[in-house]
Amino acid sequence: MIRVLVCDDHQIVREGIRQILADASDVALAGEAANGADALARARAGGIDVVLLDIAMPQRDGLDVLKQLRAQLPELPVLVLSTYPDRQYAVRCLKLGAAGYLNKSADSEQLVEAIRRAASGRLFITPAVAELLAGALGEPEAPLHERLSHREYQVFRQLAAGRSVGEIAEALHIAPNTVSTYRARILDKTGVRNDVELALYAVRHDIAAM
Repeated sequence: MIRVLVCDDHQIVREGIRQILADASDVALAGEAANGADALARARAGGIDVVLLDIAMPQRDGLDVLKQLRAQLPELPVLVLSTYPDRQYAVRCLKLGAAGYLNKSADSEQLVEAIRRAASGRLFITPAVAELLAGALGEPEAPLHERLSHREYQVFRQLAAGRSVGEIAEALHIAPNTVSTYRARILDKTGVRNDVELALYAVRHDIAAM
């Protein structure tokens, strides 16, 4: 039996996944977590074969949780499940060591198959993600925005949309000073000088604003 830890901050999503797992004879729900801190604690407690992890998690976002799990529990496969478009996060998650990347629009059969593959030590990659990964591997050097953390990337997309520091702080539930700190890091990592150049950078790299 494959024991799965489901990590998602939306109860309705966890309930849906719970039903999908209940219909699979070889997969069982071993636990749930509604935030990043709980996800790490539950995974460390053991008794888990696969972690199903959302990216947008409170307290500790999914990418931070993924990094820590790979560092502390490298044998534990982590499948990332997200609403974000594949081109924005799939390659990043795989580079961080995820066993696969699934969009929440995936059907139940695909989800169960991904869990089975991860549990057997194999990668689960959809054709669309495989194409993105092949393109990324063919690049001589990764784009500068690949250096951004998940939260920095969120702030980047908000800035590219022309939103103010105050608006971003309210949208992401963080302090304005924190947004300003992220903005400074983003400008440094991408090599641009101001918000206008940042918006142009986003357009050149086909990065959708939030």
